[in-house]
Amino acid sequence: MSAHLEACQIGAELLLILGMRHRKATAWELRLKKVFDEIDARLEDQYGDRFKRHPARPAEGKTFNPEMDGLFNVGASYSAGFGSSYGPGYVVDIRLSTLQRIPDPLREELRGRVHEWLSDLLPDAFPGKTLHIDKEGSHLRIHGDLSLD
Repeated sequence: MSAHLEACQIGAELLLILGMRHRKATAWELRLKKVFDEIDARLEDQYGDRFKRHPARPAEGKTFNPEMDGLFNVGASYSAGFGSSYGPGYVVDIRLSTLQRIPDPLREELRGRVHEWLSDLLPDAFPGKTLHIDKEGSHLRIHGDLSLD
C-alpha cells in the first residue's frame, strides 16, 4: 500500500472514531427528537395555515423527516452552557420556513406553546429525570438531569 493511500485510510478511520457517539447519548437524543417531532406536528396542525410555506420547502409529511418539510422545524442543539446561568443543556430552536415576516407577538406565542408542550411531553420521554425548561434570551433551554442513565 502506498504511503498516501495508507495516510488516507488512517485519516478515514480517525474520522470514524471522532464521529462516533456513545450509544446512550444517541438513544437520549432520539427520544428528544421524538418529542420535537410531536411538537412539530402540533404546530403544523394549529398554526400551519397562518403563513405560506417557503417555495423550496416540501409540504408537511412529504419527506421521511418532519425537520425537512412543512412550515415548522423544531429542534435543539446541545450547549455546554458557558455563559448560561442554567449550565449545560439543549437550546431549543423554533424555525418557520416562510418568506413572510413573523410578528414578534406570534413568536412569543409559539415559544409559549412549545414551552407548554415540552413541559407535558418530557416527563414521559425521560421518566425519572428532573428536566427544566426556561426562557434564555430569545430561546428556550432544556436543562437539569441530562445523565445518560
